[in-house]
Amino acid sequence: MVPHMDSPDPVVTIDEKALDMLRNVREREPDAAELGLVVAIAGVEGTGFAYEMALMRLDDAAPDDHVDLNGELPIIVPAEDIENLRGAVVALSRNLLEPGITIENPNSPSPRITTDGPLAELSGSVAERVVLVVNQAINPAIAAHGGYVEVVAVEEATAYVRLGGGCQGCGLAPVTLSQGIESTIVQNVPEITKVVDVTDHAGGTNPYYEQSKK
Repeated sequence: MVPHMDSPDPVVTIDEKALDMLRNVREREPDAAELGLVVAIAGVEGTGFAYEMALMRLDDAAPDDHVDLNGELPIIVPAEDIENLRGAVVALSRNLLEPGITIENPNSPSPRITTDGPLAELSGSVAERVVLVVNQAINPAIAAHGGYVEVVAVEEATAYVRLGGGCQGCGLAPVTLSQGIESTIVQNVPEITKVVDVTDHAGGTNPYYEQSKK
């Protein structure tokens, strides 16, 4: 008995060529009709997720797992990975040097920092508005990752920020900075065109910006 079946909306899909390969692998198993493909996040590699895939009995899926029975090959996504895999596609690798199965995932381990247009009622100097954006939009988004951002200085069109908590020393800090922090600040404070990370990610007591500051 399958413990849980989700809505018709899939979390993960499989493209046709990859489906043929995976279906052939499953059919070699004596209990093929009772197996589904587990797609899970194994960790972080570089600036993206690392994945693991395996065949598993559908009966062994946990009650909160997403079990999609709508396609030719059932897909099981562990409950804790559902949001980070939503919209992912299992496909054949496009890298001729590394053939096989790959996962194309629109999600990133870096915290999502999104706003629906500019924040309302921002007032004050450029520096004050940068601080408001950080406090209202950025820090709430990265708090779930155990991180926070502190505005160190604003000079002309550049904002200097320090990343703390889980963001300090994180290999994804450059991604978070460019894809979330900088874009959010620039969108809401047009006088700012550049955001510089002054964090000492090696774990020292002084950020390199302050060390070189005149």
